[in-house]
Amino acid sequence: MSDAAALPGQPRGGVLSGPATSRALNVLAPNASAMTLDGTNTWIVAEPDSDLAVVIDPGPLDETHLEAVVAAAAGAGKRVALTLLTHGHPDHAEGAARFAELTRTHVRALDPALRLGDEGLGAGDVITTGGLELRVVPTPGHTADSLCFHLPADRAVLTGDTVLGRGTTVVAHPDGRLGDYLDSLRRLRSLTVDDGVHTVLPGHGPVLEDAQGAVDFYLAHRANRLAQVETAAEKGFTTASEVVAQVYADVDRSLWPAAELSVRAQLEYLREHGLI
Repeated sequence: MSDAAALPGQPRGGVLSGPATSRALNVLAPNASAMTLDGTNTWIVAEPDSDLAVVIDPGPLDETHLEAVVAAAAGAGKRVALTLLTHGHPDHAEGAARFAELTRTHVRALDPALRLGDEGLGAGDVITTGGLELRVVPTPGHTADSLCFHLPADRAVLTGDTVLGRGTTVVAHPDGRLGDYLDSLRRLRSLTVDDGVHTVLPGHGPVLEDAQGAVDFYLAHRANRLAQVETAAEKGFTTASEVVAQVYADVDRSLWPAAELSVRAQLEYLREHGLI
């Protein structure tokens, strides 16, 4: 077994940009950081025999990257016909308005403030551009407006920041809520059980070949962290910064501000459920 196969979700090794499934192609944005991993994954999704494509998360406002996405679609014989957003964080959505200008497309999102055009996105919606089938899966938690997109033909799900290709995501309190996030993870797990989804196409990091394994790891990780936060609170560490120093002591300090957002969400969850 390779090292990659031993990791949660079996992350795919090799180059991050390029074809990932029969219908999905990634163009990696040049915005690598501790929070964005290798950079934002901008996904071009299309039926193999169609000349129309959907782009998910154009990424940051970086003209070179946006033009590279257009060029990658053209190189695959596709014209971008629609832009979708998994959520509104700038590393995913800041370039959307400019990308819409370049491609003359509408932008569809859950948050009305992010849309360009009359149509939004919601539970039960199915995107059928160029014969493609993308099912909208509401997955609040990382943010209130987070969505995933189920690609049945490839038995894949595009997860934005709800599930990453490496590490775990932040519950961005107060917009993000832990209870919502746990429900969203369970919703994704049902896709792996009931709909045969096995591939995760994340917003950051490598493709995951074991979707169920990844979601199970996320659920276990959240349960473990929640127990640690509860224990810290019972010992008298009641502020988020105090809890982070106790629970995340082995985590790079550059990530502590993000960890504090998740801890605030965890403390809120514990209080709501009468556990502290």
